[in-house]
Amino acid sequence: METRQLGRTGHMSTVAVFGAAAFWEISQADADQVLESVIAAGINHIDVAPSYGQAEMRIGPWMPRERGRFFLGCKTMERTKEGAWKEMQDSLKRLQTETFDLYQFHAVTTMEELDAITMKGGALEAFVEARRAGLTKFIGITGHGAESPKIYLEALRRFDFDTVMFPLNFVQMANPAFRKHAEELIVACKAKDVGMLIIKSITKAPWGERQHTATTLYEPFDKSDEIQRAVNFVLSHDVTGLCTAGDTHVLPLVIQACENFSRQSRDEMEEMIQSGKQFEPLFT
Repeated sequence: METRQLGRTGHMSTVAVFGAAAFWEISQADADQVLESVIAAGINHIDVAPSYGQAEMRIGPWMPRERGRFFLGCKTMERTKEGAWKEMQDSLKRLQTETFDLYQFHAVTTMEELDAITMKGGALEAFVEARRAGLTKFIGITGHGAESPKIYLEALRRFDFDTVMFPLNFVQMANPAFRKHAEELIVACKAKDVGMLIIKSITKAPWGERQHTATTLYEPFDKSDEIQRAVNFVLSHDVTGLCTAGDTHVLPLVIQACENFSRQSRDEMEEMIQSGKQFEPLFT
């Protein structure tokens, strides 16, 4: 599988980053099988969070033996210094590791939340202290929503983040305002040597009233040819990689698509964006 440098971290991350949201509710035996397949695919980067159900508890038993194999990124939704520091310690214990490679602000979806973490006494102070203490090497910011690229442009003006994680797919890019800010964010991250991680890459639409056929928060494309095109679109941008979907059944198809990635031309990418107009975007 192709690897790309995660910005100034210097880590060569596989273009598929294992999204541990897939371990929301799963037995240890089933989680073990998934992790074996992740290792077999050569994936070397894990993204996990305490809000991902059982994920930290399922990955933890693997870390004493496999910690050196993975670049480990974790997150917090705490917005105060005290809350973020405590949650980091709890995550370290559950994951049975002494340090993170990357610790991230999770789900920053409004300017008010950005204000909260960057104000005096905000969670950013805990992150900086943790980096100084060697508990994490790098600091990142993540989130969802139509405004996320715009918010992270402002975040980069306030602090020198090492990584940014944001949604990108051809359906969402059919929204002109989202596309404008997403393209600006990619340029800004490249200029600052900030690693870029993508979520929601195979999003088809919100579930609405339809029956859920996957454990993802959105209705995903679920046919191999559709997933391949969606993955090709995302990885044809100047980004580091994408977090795999939060569903263990869709996961093999996403991994396969990352292994078979073929770069799209600008005309092909534009055609994908125009085709996205037939679908309802996840974020409006």
